Amino acid sequence: MTSATYDSSGWSADLYNKNTNFVYSPAFTSPVLGLLAAKPGERIIDFGCGSGELSVVIEKIVKEKESGYLAAVDFSESMIDKAKAQGLPEAFVCDIQDLTFPASYTGPREEFDAVFTNAALHWCKRDPSGVIKSAKRILKKEGRFVGEMGGFLNCIGTRSALKSVLKSRGYDGIERDPWFFPSPEEYTKLLETEGFKVDHISLTPRFTPLEAGLFNWLSTFVRGSWLKDLPEQETIEIMKEVEEICRVDNQDGNGKWAMIYVRLRFVAVL
Repeated sequence: MTSATYDSSGWSADLYNKNTNFVYSPAFTSPVLGLLAAKPGERIIDFGCGSGELSVVIEKIVKEKESGYLAAVDFSESMIDKAKAQGLPEAFVCDIQDLTFPASYTGPREEFDAVFTNAALHWCKRDPSGVIKSAKRILKKEGRFVGEMGGFLNCIGTRSALKSVLKSRGYDGIERDPWFFPSPEEYTKLLETEGFKVDHISLTPRFTPLEAGLFNWLSTFVRGSWLKDLPEQETIEIMKEVEEICRVDNQDGNGKWAMIYVRLRFVAVL
């Protein structure tokens, strides 16, 4: 059931596209794209571009003028391969917690009009401030940092179930948890500490259908992170146990799965 190949960062772009393409669906991304309000001729970089679907949307807008430019970066080689296949040659692998441009990158390295990010920053638990510093370093004066990420209460219930099942098997669920889900107050403080002015920040609950089911959601987002070093059979057992615990809250009487996502959206200006 988890026969997909995961890259060194723990991601499988194939599973991501198959099981969780709602992440980049127009219905769920129109709010953050509206906050970005990309304009023809702007230079924008996408932090955590995934398989590139939103990067392509933004690129079409900015390149309506010759001066427009779109760069895309992700921590996953698998995702960047997909992004390049989407027609994004300037996509590259990097950790946005400490952004560095590879020698092969030929585009601008500073004076960007905007840094955009969707569904990526909650994976930057190691150094959330590092992401903000990376954005600050490459933005022009009055440039904007715009994004959406998992916020306080995101994946409520499922996260607790994971920690409980891991603890029952002798593992430290807190240490294995890769997610950073801040409140608006927490993230405002991080942004302001780095010199950003917060123009907008909000926390929005979102009903999120899981058309592929919870087990496949876990295969996409948990197998390569929380459970990355565990034997295959044990990972399957853990995900099945989590699925059973969550069934009472996350599966309706018709067998359809869903989850409550809580999205932190922000616009910050230098």
